[in-house]
Amino acid sequence: MRVHPLLTAVIPMRPVAFLGHVLLAAAAGLSRGWRFRTKDLGRATADASARALPIVTIVNVLVGAILAFVGAVQLVKFGAGIFVADLVGIAVAREMAAVITAVVMAGRTGAAFAAELATMQANEEIDALEVLGLHAVDFLVLPRMIALILMMPLLYVYACTTGLLGGFLVGAGMLDLAPAAYFERTVRALDWEHLALGFSKSITFGALVGLTGCYYGLHAARHAAGVGAATTQSVVVAIVGIIAVDAVFAVCANALGV
Repeated sequence: MRVHPLLTAVIPMRPVAFLGHVLLAAAAGLSRGWRFRTKDLGRATADASARALPIVTIVNVLVGAILAFVGAVQLVKFGAGIFVADLVGIAVAREMAAVITAVVMAGRTGAAFAAELATMQANEEIDALEVLGLHAVDFLVLPRMIALILMMPLLYVYACTTGLLGGFLVGAGMLDLAPAAYFERTVRALDWEHLALGFSKSITFGALVGLTGCYYGLHAARHAAGVGAATTQSVVVAIVGIIAVDAVFAVCANALGV
């Protein structure tokens, strides 16, 4: 089927085709069974979960602490320092835990996926798989996509916990707020709608990071410079995409009154 030239000028067709290929491969895997190795899925899952915990912990604790400091600068002036707990809780649950964790994973795991697949492309390993009848999307992309989609929600829950801990350390330790009162305000401020919004963001961001890393890895130039370019492009596009998708979520949440 011919595609109108104006449409190809507005919409990049190769990424759209790659997305369609991934969706068809995932549907085929659900109906007829997966074609990748369980060992590859386990390795990708470890890369996207346990091995990412140290950096996720550090970044989210610091973000929670920074939010508490910024809120305290203004709220303490009005004698409303206890509402720092509300600020940190809502900001972390709705926005910061999902966004910051996704950015970290884009720079860590997404870049690793891109570099690995780009190196395989340069060494003609992907061509060898195709000759053996193993499609790159089925054998290489799907396990990485599944790992990120499954692990990002868990990382989001962990990031919420560590972000709230960072805010608690500042609020209770440096702003002289009673720990029990701070905890009570946090529980009262958090709503299931906030958590559901952040949870849905984490799933979307996981799919975005996985798609971006695998796409640029599979379409990298076949030389060393191409590996570096693919890694850089995957990180930049993933981070920009995360911010853009988060903006879409914000507009939709505002329209729905969430």
